[in-house]
Amino acid sequence: MMLPKIFERFAEGSPVTVLLRGILEHALPAAEIDQLFAATAEQQYTRELLFSSVVDLMAEVVCRIRPSVHASYQAGPSKFGVSLRAVYDKLEHTEPGISAALVAHTGRKLIPVIQRLGGGLPPWLRDYRVRILDGNHLAGTEHRLKELRTLAAGALPGQTLAVLDAATMVVTDVLCCEDGHAQERALLPDIFPRIAERDLWVADRNFCTTDFWFALATRRAFGVLRQHGNLSWQPRSKRRYVGRVDTGRVYEQRVRIRDDTGQELPLRRITVQLDTPTRDGDAEIHILTNLPAQVRAKVIARLYQKRWTIETAFQELTVILKCEVNTLAYPKAALLGFCVALMAFNVLSAVKAALRAAHGAEKIEEVLSTYYLAEEIAGTYRGMMIAIPEGSWEVFATMTTARFAKALMELASKVVLEKLKKHPRGPKKPKPRRHRDRHVTHVATARILAKRKAASTK
Repeated sequence: MMLPKIFERFAEGSPVTVLLRGILEHALPAAEIDQLFAATAEQQYTRELLFSSVVDLMAEVVCRIRPSVHASYQAGPSKFGVSLRAVYDKLEHTEPGISAALVAHTGRKLIPVIQRLGGGLPPWLRDYRVRILDGNHLAGTEHRLKELRTLAAGALPGQTLAVLDAATMVVTDVLCCEDGHAQERALLPDIFPRIAERDLWVADRNFCTTDFWFALATRRAFGVLRQHGNLSWQPRSKRRYVGRVDTGRVYEQRVRIRDDTGQELPLRRITVQLDTPTRDGDAEIHILTNLPAQVRAKVIARLYQKRWTIETAFQELTVILKCEVNTLAYPKAALLGFCVALMAFNVLSAVKAALRAAHGAEKIEEVLSTYYLAEEIAGTYRGMMIAIPEGSWEVFATMTTARFAKALMELASKVVLEKLKKHPRGPKKPKPRRHRDRHVTHVATARILAKRKAASTK
């Protein structure tokens, strides 16, 4: 094996854990994290506690390697060189811009590695870079702050807008807002500078605004957005039937919108007349796009359906990673925790890309359980970090992209997928109606089983 001999035992016993740690070291070596902090911070500065140490601590929490910030600190207080209170102070004052820069930096480092591996997903639409935009309100925290203790209402620590690259499943950008009640649309203008030529942005109706459409057109980019009810538009042709997709009948018509200056923008309006109404009771959905006519309406309808990819990503963040640490009541600390979870999600995406490259994309998508993947890593990680000194991992940080991709392929080929496979459950059986008797409050399970056995022998 091309890695030093010290990795051999864990590379054989739990290659996926070595894979994850190696990707972390390559994407975010401590020196780069601290340099990122110095370049991005506007008010904070480093005294004794390095920002890289805080990120390491939070990574252990969001990956469920340690149960809490306190537990992670207590496992090795000497490596921080400061008190626990100082660690919390650093968390509580980390500027949202620093947290966002951490995610973007991870994306820039890992996308070239995934592309080198050839472990990306099939393109959604040929010749376009698909970007999925979605917002996420962080869940309510514990009422730990003095001002919150007498309030019964949930305490919302903030919200984010995240941009997911569909080909690599890497979050490339995130916008952080400390106001949990702010409108998602208020953050949208900050997305405009991130729009590039030939991008295809897929998003829900909250982001379907006139300003966003004209920002896309100005930058020669494209959109597939569900139409918002408040968007003003005018028809340019009659609606015509164009066929069916899995969810219903598809119609298309040409429309136009105007900005405040009176400038017009032509769009296509795709309507899917649903076989089954949505949870909100909508019998049809309307999708707007500025894609050329060569991209058929049915293709656009299917593209929008795939938007749920980012919902699945956020579900993985919530269920598999501890993305919302509810003990972090200060907005800046909660946003940092969420951004470290996005960073960990990107690392897991790189792990999956290496597995796709080594075992085949279809097999990984059908078989691999992200839950068991995270369980394997969490169960092995602490022991591995005791057995392999910190300094030994620097070999991953100094590798070229080509050499690093080769090392990941070698590790990924050793992963036994049988240990990490999904176990999909069948359809849920309806719950039987329970019989209640006010005179019977308890039953003996052994007696119930004895009756079943007696009945089966008759």
